[in-house]
This record gives sequence, structure tokens and C-alpha cells, in this order.
Amino acid sequence: MCDVTRRDFLAGGTALLAMISGDEIRPASAAEVGKVDNVSTDVYFHEDNQGCNTGWVILEDYVLVIDANYPSGAKEILPKIRALTDKPIRFAFDTHHHGDHVYGNQILVDNGAVPVAHTGVIEELKKYETGYYGGQPGRWEDTAKQRPDVKASRLKPPSVLFPRELFFDDGKHRVELIHLGVAHTHGDAFAWLPKESILFSGDACVNGPYNYVADGNVEQWVKTLDTARKLGAQIVCPGHGPRGTVDLLGDQQAYFQALRDQVEKLVGAKKSPGDIQKAVEQIRAELSADARIARYVSKGGLAGQVEKVLTEMTGAGFPAAQRPGEEARLRHAQHHGLPLYRA
Repeated sequence: MCDVTRRDFLAGGTALLAMISGDEIRPASAAEVGKVDNVSTDVYFHEDNQGCNTGWVILEDYVLVIDANYPSGAKEILPKIRALTDKPIRFAFDTHHHGDHVYGNQILVDNGAVPVAHTGVIEELKKYETGYYGGQPGRWEDTAKQRPDVKASRLKPPSVLFPRELFFDDGKHRVELIHLGVAHTHGDAFAWLPKESILFSGDACVNGPYNYVADGNVEQWVKTLDTARKLGAQIVCPGHGPRGTVDLLGDQQAYFQALRDQVEKLVGAKKSPGDIQKAVEQIRAELSADARIARYVSKGGLAGQVEKVLTEMTGAGFPAAQRPGEEARLRHAQHHGLPLYRA
């Protein structure tokens, strides 16, 4: 989740992330990044390479925003929304609790929005953003030390919560916010537009090497994606990476299933956690050989994904000592394809 001064970051932040994870950050000049994508009538998608992707739906009387990004990202999309409509921004839907999706809430709140999320988002915020809730400083405070835009803002958790589903319907557009199970986190929810067959997935489905698994459950993630596929989406707007078609959910699911199959094979062969740790590059080669899922293979994050699956299957992790918290935080940023700071 993720940041120094802008000049310091540009000089050394990217190099540090590259050493830690090895993943290549998608350049800002990549096609469609930073452009407003008119997916359907009144439905928009904004791909971002420094925070999460954002979407919005212009309903009859107001605008519903999907994912707030960081504060700087929220500020970036506001004029783009205003260029399309003068209707008030009434709601901001957080697909999950991570900072690159909720830390921009305050900017949208100041512009009239009410943050909305699944009840699990609050539970995750209480668990990880502990400073806000009266405990020890958590991720919010840590990020504020690094990112000037976060430091200059305040945490605004969602105040409208739903346990399973919440609908917005003006007769022309219907947006269904639905929790389908544990995936990227324990509070993931999707925005489903049944009339247009458009699904905004948050990070439950991404399009590239952006998967971060530490706060979720890979086994349940596969099942949740299976449920999501049954919705029948023709267009999928992911939390990171370019938007895709009906195949995107299946590709993401296939990657996790293949990852689990690789680890399960080694566990079945009675390999020790240390042996499985040494086999990460072998697993990388197997996954990368499959053209359908190769784009999901993270150069620096695969070891963490393998360890997570191993822990789910056996309760054991790798024998190596845990990485320092700062490095883990930076790796989280890079798993999402994020640099530490944006102007």
C-alpha cells in the first residue's frame, strides 16, 4: 500500500521496488492508461497504473463512483467526471479495504459522496487500520508517513454497509453491489450491471501480475471467481490492468487453480516447506509456459503466493525469517503495480 518526496521517489523508489519484487511497473504512456473509457451508456472505466482502477455510473439524479483510489487518484478523476456531468457524486463504493481503494474516500466525501462497502471492509479496517479505531498505529498511519497526499487527508471508512447486496436502480440503470465470498480480502464485493453485462471486480480479478494474496484465501478465491463467472458478464473492469471480456474471470481463476495444483503436487510428494521454497522457480516456469495465465506470474511476488497456498494447505510456511514490515509494505505496493507516490 504504499511513499518520500516526489523527487526522491522518482530517483530511487522505483529501483527499490524493482530490487524487492522484480516486477515491471506499467508505464504511464501505455495505451488507455489514464483515459476515460466509455464502456457503455453512462458507464465509465478509468485505468490507472499508480493506484487502483476507478469506475463510475451516471444515474438519473447522481453519480456512483466505484473505488476511490488514493487521495491524489480521487482528485484526478473528479474533473474527468465533471467534464461528463454536473450531477452530484452521491456514493463511493469501496470494493475492499486496501489503501489504494479507500484512502481517497475523504476527497469524494468532501465532494458530497457517502462511502459504501460490504460489512467485511469495516472488519478489515479495524484489523489493519488500528490507529483510526483507537489502537496502535496501523497501515493508514504508516502510509501517511510515506505519501504526502495521504498525510494531507484523513481516513474516511464507509458508513453505509451491506452484508450481502445493495442495489441502485433508477429504472434505466441497475447497479448491484454484491459480496460473493472471500477472495483478495475477506470484504470483497463486486459492482454488477446486469442490463449491460458489465462487472467491476475490484482486486478479486486483475489483469496482469498484480495479485496480492496475504489478506485473502486462495482456495476460497477460486470458488468466489466461479460464482462471479455465473453472473454472465461480457465486460470485466478489473481492479488493476486493462479491462477485459468474459474470459478475464476465467483466466484469473485458471491462474490460481494452476498455482494450487503446482503446490499440491509438491505437498503430495511429501516435499518439505524448504523444498517447496526452493521449487518456486520451477513453479514459475510451469505457470509461465501456459499462455493463458503467463501474464499473472509475478517476478517478485510469486514466492509469497506459493507460501500462502502452502500455508492454506498444510498450516506451514517457508522456513526463512519473515521480511521486515517496510519491505512487506513495499512488496504489497508492487504486487498491485503501484509506485509509492503520485503527483
